[in-house]
Amino acid sequence: MDTVQNTKDFLLLLPLLLPVIGALCVAFVKALDDMRLRRIAVTATLGLTLLSVLAILLRPDGSLVLFNLTPSIPVLLKLDGVGRLYAGFISAIFLAVGIYSFEYMHHEKNEKRFYTFYLLTLAALMGLSLCGSIVTLYMFYEAMTLLSLPLVTHTQTREAVAAGIKYLIYSVIGASLALAGIFFLNSYADTLSFTPGGVLNMEKVAGHESLLLVVFFLMVMGFSVKAGMFPLHGWLPTAHPVAPAPASAVLSGVITKAGVLGIIRVVFYLVGPDFLRGTWVQTAWLILAIITVFLGSMLAFKEGVFKKRLAYSTVSQVSYVLFGLFTLTAQGMTGSLLHIIFHSIIKNTLFMTAGAIIYKTGKTKVSELTGIGKQMPIAMWCYTIVSMGLIGIPPTCGFISKWYLAQGGLATSFSWNWVGPAVLLVSAILTAGYLFSIVIRGFFPGNEISREELPKAEPTWIMLAPMAALAALCLLLGMFPNALTGFVSSIAAAVL
Repeated sequence: MDTVQNTKDFLLLLPLLLPVIGALCVAFVKALDDMRLRRIAVTATLGLTLLSVLAILLRPDGSLVLFNLTPSIPVLLKLDGVGRLYAGFISAIFLAVGIYSFEYMHHEKNEKRFYTFYLLTLAALMGLSLCGSIVTLYMFYEAMTLLSLPLVTHTQTREAVAAGIKYLIYSVIGASLALAGIFFLNSYADTLSFTPGGVLNMEKVAGHESLLLVVFFLMVMGFSVKAGMFPLHGWLPTAHPVAPAPASAVLSGVITKAGVLGIIRVVFYLVGPDFLRGTWVQTAWLILAIITVFLGSMLAFKEGVFKKRLAYSTVSQVSYVLFGLFTLTAQGMTGSLLHIIFHSIIKNTLFMTAGAIIYKTGKTKVSELTGIGKQMPIAMWCYTIVSMGLIGIPPTCGFISKWYLAQGGLATSFSWNWVGPAVLLVSAILTAGYLFSIVIRGFFPGNEISREELPKAEPTWIMLAPMAALAALCLLLGMFPNALTGFVSSIAAAVL
């Protein structure tokens, strides 16, 4: 069916191969048992991966057929706008979190195993970002699930193993729905390679529209498992509290976006927005996304465990992205693509702050954080800045993406198009409540605790530097968003 030509763009392999090579070295090179040398090797691998991504981002669109599953189904890498966006932010975030993790993981067992699977997960995510067909995406999607599982179960406690099993069950169910959709799609599409605007053969589709709408609905629901959309969000608040903070950061800030990527590719590059616009499928998706935005915010507001509160926050915020995509408007998709980047920057910083607090003080509950701003002022200022971004307060980056998302909601043709923006506003108020309550408690402890009871507990620069860099980026992208906004707007214009 596919007629993709192999353009032999072998540079597309570099972002995949470098993390694999680094992981194998960490796992099997005896010299890297030395902690200092292992950290150098991991940093070099992450840095070279980022450089290789930057190198291909400056190149024209290209492709590479790795091999053929059948004569008509190639495993294909292809560079396009969405691939550039994903590969760029994922490689940068993995470098920042990797550096941060060196101090945090020092007190954890099996540090070597952690970095092996951390790098292998990055390799799978690079393949996912640069995939050129739905079959290729499915392969890397499954690989990412299996390779990230040891990050969830790293501590090997009963709770961690149970959370890992839950993560795996949810992921397998979601991937199975996506795979079933691929089989159906193959019968009604001209190609399985991603094409802006969709690949459906309308002559074959004629008379089968109702069936295909059901199939595409279930297919997107399968990918929404990773994105944490209601009612398939249960794995997120279970996995995050038990995983090490660096793993929680990438699970929340990056791996949830893998599900979003699957949805983007299905809706805008395979099915096509014109086939879905105004149907019951679009209505159902929008309603589920709106429910998840509100539900996640409410659960976060009520949650007393710090990392679990941030996990429920992710449930809500990733559905901001899904809401924008499901509007099937240029403004909504622009806001979604921006929020993919901005939420990743913000949520990784929030989880790194939580990890720093746990590492330095052992405190895991919100009620225990009274005065934490006096003990860890730099870390908590980073937390405060990115919290403003998650709420959507200018001049942080979150304001920009949420502005476009609200505009996208209002641009839909539904008579109830005001409901989405209204729920986003309510969610922003709840977000302020569950994030700023920690800021107030941390910086203004009142008379509850005396200064003598608040010894300094600031982490070292190894932890602080990545957090400060991401917090600064949250401000810079909010004040100077035009270049990034123009880039994602061009992606939206190409498919709508």
